Amino acid sequence: MSKTRRISCLAAAASVLALAAAACGAPEEEDNDRGAVPDDATDCANYEQYGDLEGETVTVLGSIRDAEADEMTEAWEYFQSCTGATVEYEGTGEFESDMAVRVDGGNAPDVALFPQPGLMSNFTDTLVPASEELTALTTEGWTEDWVNYGTVDGTLYASPHSSNAKSFIWYSPSFFADNGYEVPATWDDLIALSDEIAASGVTPWCAGFESGGATGWPGTDWIEDIVLRESTDLYDQWVTHEIPFNDPQIVAAIDKAGSVLQNEEYVYGGTDTISATAFQEAGFPIIDGGCAFMRQASFYGAMWPAGTNVAEDGDVFAFRFPETNEGDNTMLVGGEFVAAFSDSEATEAFRQFLASELYHNARLQTGPWSTARQGVDPANATTPINQFATEILTDPAVTVRFDGSDLMPGAVGASSFWTGIIQWVDGDKTSQQMADDIEASWP
Repeated sequence: MSKTRRISCLAAAASVLALAAAACGAPEEEDNDRGAVPDDATDCANYEQYGDLEGETVTVLGSIRDAEADEMTEAWEYFQSCTGATVEYEGTGEFESDMAVRVDGGNAPDVALFPQPGLMSNFTDTLVPASEELTALTTEGWTEDWVNYGTVDGTLYASPHSSNAKSFIWYSPSFFADNGYEVPATWDDLIALSDEIAASGVTPWCAGFESGGATGWPGTDWIEDIVLRESTDLYDQWVTHEIPFNDPQIVAAIDKAGSVLQNEEYVYGGTDTISATAFQEAGFPIIDGGCAFMRQASFYGAMWPAGTNVAEDGDVFAFRFPETNEGDNTMLVGGEFVAAFSDSEATEAFRQFLASELYHNARLQTGPWSTARQGVDPANATTPINQFATEILTDPAVTVRFDGSDLMPGAVGASSFWTGIIQWVDGDKTSQQMADDIEASWP
């Protein structure tokens, strides 16, 4: 099962089919709910650096589908019309398996948008390393943390594409205002507020881990957020297996998550509903006052029911997952990376374009999206939550760490960790038993 969960979520909520981009003169304007491509992105003078690519084609494979694919391809339409290149995009819900089949069959795309750095590292024998020009764009555009995730054994293969902030807790601003609650600054503050809300008769937390064949992944994010806030060094050692999965510090982090997720006084509908509650709908009771919180990434902003005002003073919004240690400034992140299997002139030009400030500013304005690309204007984002996420992601003072399960071997990150967290939240295994079983599954 490909760990392209953000895309699967948005695809489930969308009804528009993805369109492959094709160059045939200047793009026509369309009536839609998306933002407009900014003026500088429509000026062909800004594409002269890529040369005349008339008649050249670049094939792109990614996990992005449906409405989000439309919004993405809209942001590169002028690259096509101004350079003469054709970009053929294909989105797949089985990216991990499709990539392996195509590469093994000698039919790799020119460009692949990898949602997992760990998966990308499996293909370095056939990937084209970043050129000097692309390397310069990447190192100027992203912090060292992000550059490292596109690097394998000291060689840069990919610049980042989208980025999403995962360390978010969703809540109702009006519920907080009406009750005089303040956004908690630390984990201890979060638990104290949860106790206060529970004592008032409102259930503090909503949670849902059901996600079809990927059921369990929302629970892995809980553990990752907590481990990251204990120590970035601990997080790095855990993800790379320098310490075992069942290290006492990791078991303690699972227990810490259990203080919320296994607490009958805390969970809306009871703890036995978590594994069967679809994560896409898990936060909806916040709107009606059924619960106060749900932990989920910035991309959840696209999943609220139609008519929900997602804003700082709206029906729902999010605050950052509190730090455990005073002074820490961390964020769990996800995203895609732009890698190439071709060294053609058109492919190189397209890679450089996708790493440019021009593209990232344009993409912010063609639909809900967030990026960690330095130099962009977060105000270009089409929604308040994506502006908030982009402000965080582009802040060089924030220490980011990529989703841990996406970095772990597939047998763990997309298998035993998912199933283990379900057995744990259902009460069938203790934290120690879950950690022991996952450790035993590590390749």
